[in-house]
Amino acid sequence: MIPVYSTSQVREIDEYAITHLKIPSLILMENAALEIFHFIMNANFHFGIHPSVGIICGKGNNGGDGCAVARQLSNAGFNVKVLHTHLADQMSADCRTNFQILQNLKSINKNISIKKINSVKDVQSIRNSDLIIDAVFGSGFSGDLKDPYDKIIRRLNDLKSIKIAIDIPSGLNSDNGFTKLAFKSDFTITLGELKQGLFFNFGPLYCGEVIKGNIGVSEKIFDSIIPAAYLIEPEDALQSLPVKIKNLNKYTAGKVLTIAGSGGLPGAASLTARVVLKAGAGASILAFPKSVRNLIHKKLSEVVVQIYEDDRSENFIESAIEELEAKLNWADVVAIGPGLGRSETTQAAILKFLKRKRKYLLVIDADAIYALSNNKYKLLNLRNSILTPHHGEFSNLLGISVSELQKNIFNYGRNFSRSTKSILVLKGSPTIIFIPSGEVFINTVGNPGLAKFGSGDVLTGMIAGILAQHKNTEKAAIAAVYLHSLAADILKSVITEYSYSAEDLIKSIPKAIVFLRKSLEIIN
Repeated sequence: MIPVYSTSQVREIDEYAITHLKIPSLILMENAALEIFHFIMNANFHFGIHPSVGIICGKGNNGGDGCAVARQLSNAGFNVKVLHTHLADQMSADCRTNFQILQNLKSINKNISIKKINSVKDVQSIRNSDLIIDAVFGSGFSGDLKDPYDKIIRRLNDLKSIKIAIDIPSGLNSDNGFTKLAFKSDFTITLGELKQGLFFNFGPLYCGEVIKGNIGVSEKIFDSIIPAAYLIEPEDALQSLPVKIKNLNKYTAGKVLTIAGSGGLPGAASLTARVVLKAGAGASILAFPKSVRNLIHKKLSEVVVQIYEDDRSENFIESAIEELEAKLNWADVVAIGPGLGRSETTQAAILKFLKRKRKYLLVIDADAIYALSNNKYKLLNLRNSILTPHHGEFSNLLGISVSELQKNIFNYGRNFSRSTKSILVLKGSPTIIFIPSGEVFINTVGNPGLAKFGSGDVLTGMIAGILAQHKNTEKAAIAAVYLHSLAADILKSVITEYSYSAEDLIKSIPKAIVFLRKSLEIIN
């Protein structure tokens, strides 16, 4: 696991370095500038003999970093154009110091030009730069970009140069990853430690590749701080997979009952029930309405179909619960939701089912999550359950808007998981896993091709199949989420993110496991 931190935690360490270690803040700024400079010099950008760089500097310490980087690049032979948003007497002390050094250096290094931005048109002066560096707002930014900064950032985003953001793209909230508009960078060099907002919500859309820059403070200082979240690494996923012992049989290898599908949505049930076996479980039974059984039988071979009476409604109804009693007692894991539908009778049946006492573990998805909307989940015991909503479903669950959720994802996710004692797998780009202890795990792989019908049904089956084998909800969520996305990345490399389907995703799961094993063998 790679730890990531909140803005306040990183600032706390900066303050500790200045106050207790007696490292002057200007030294920290110089170290930051050197990290950025060395990255640029070693990045193999294939610039010409005299490359050009445009740097936009704000009035705070982020702008001071930009001025210090400008000095380093000028000394290295770059043609440097610095645009600054404020006069020197409006700048922070450290920013003003580096700005004045740059002004003094200008008389010696003729490759430096410095200009205050008086209108958005001034941005045009750097339109032909090989490289553009954003040093307007740092990690302390919150809210929306106001005039003229919104216009400046839009103009910068239109330019075709390689773009680097210092610490965080201007306009992005470094805690919640939320923005309506931010600098769209190719690389973000975040300083001190990795900040949580770079890796979820809108962060990945604007940050490009994230590089951690050391500012001269020992990483051991962070050992005493509990991270805000963790990024999942390949070894975490591999270690979270169940171990296959030699004396397994099809029943000790994990038994899953899937309650899914309806007359209108039979495909989701097929995907979920089949992938249970592909994820390694020994037995998979699909509970399906009797009146439309012909829709499902021809799609399944290894999966056993358990028909229940549905009064020709083609849906899950309350009387089916008693009819499925024997299979519920048999199962290690029950997955419920995909394709069940949202009729009143089905939703009532789902709620009745979820209220019953149980010994099995639960994976709750799709229409079963919808049944818990507007705080109905508070009526249930969700301990030892894994819920897999996307942002819209989770918002409905809580009775809030999606935009409200996105502004405080960590708090909403943590509070839900803690209060319900359940695992929350919040699907999105990226998917985030919340566990009752308060820990948060952010998935680090995947691509836009997963935004397609059936992908979520495959994930539900993977979670259920892995969970049935080792009965560990946290490990099952981590392994399934990571492998699901890795399978998608393998498909992207072969048939692109446009073309793969849920069926392709199922076929790619074994390849993902093999890839994971082989890549870690090479590393070790």
